[in-house]
Amino acid sequence: MSPEEIKLRVGSGLLSFPVTHFTPDYKLNLDSYRRHVEWLSGYEAAALFAAGGTGEFFSLSPAEVGEVTRAAKDVSGNVPIIAGCGYGAALAFESAAVAEKAGADGILLLPHYLTEAPQDGIYAHVKAVCDSTDLGVILYNRANSVANADTVARLADACPNLIGFKDGTGRVDLVRHVTAKLGDRLTYIGGMPTHELFAEGFNGVGVTTYSSAVFNFVPELAQRFYRAMRAGDRPAMENILRTFFFPFAALRDRKAGYPVSIIKAGVDLVGYTPGPVRPPLVDLTGEEREMLQDLIKAVEV
Repeated sequence: MSPEEIKLRVGSGLLSFPVTHFTPDYKLNLDSYRRHVEWLSGYEAAALFAAGGTGEFFSLSPAEVGEVTRAAKDVSGNVPIIAGCGYGAALAFESAAVAEKAGADGILLLPHYLTEAPQDGIYAHVKAVCDSTDLGVILYNRANSVANADTVARLADACPNLIGFKDGTGRVDLVRHVTAKLGDRLTYIGGMPTHELFAEGFNGVGVTTYSSAVFNFVPELAQRFYRAMRAGDRPAMENILRTFFFPFAALRDRKAGYPVSIIKAGVDLVGYTPGPVRPPLVDLTGEEREMLQDLIKAVEV
């Protein structure tokens, strides 16, 4: 897909990040992963992100990013696959290249990690990655890689294939400045952990789509909430928040790293055997899995 085509597709509906499946000894389990992605592809996601944040990009090698991307493309049908990319320049270039070779439809550029950087450094890094690929690139603004509105505007002018801005800061003021400054030049994506908790507010500042982690295991519920958000159906949203997302978030917040671990547990509980999280993350306890199972059963009624 061309950058413009992937931009329009990403903005057309709900997005999600399939978890990456591992064997008990932490090797890729691509057969299980394909089965899961094929199931998710039947639930009308606008796009799926292979090897993204929820897909444990931070624990994958560039070669593994390519394998995961290719496996997702094998079974996703007409659902576009956007591959994760990140770290410093050398690793980012390599990840982008292997993802493009594997058939990715776009790139999600995650933070460069570890060290802070000034705005001109962030600009140079993002521009270099955009220049290294023909794919459409989405900038993930979070952690130690937060571009301000002026930097995003400079990047949009310099990089025709920069097609999206994903926010992981939760800063409404920053996001509103970006959406006001760039208008429809970019597609705007919500990227806070369990973004459903933020979706209504961010929709009001121009972030009309987001990536839903729980789509991994309760895709019908995720789509129902998204449709309610887009329709401004507050009673429907509040009901789903009270019965699922608020208790889910309380369980997620029990331990650092659980925003990924709890999604993987949910995928396992609905029968798609994703295996463990790779260290330094840890899996949910048996008691916590039972609590999550009760939440899933409640929304299935």
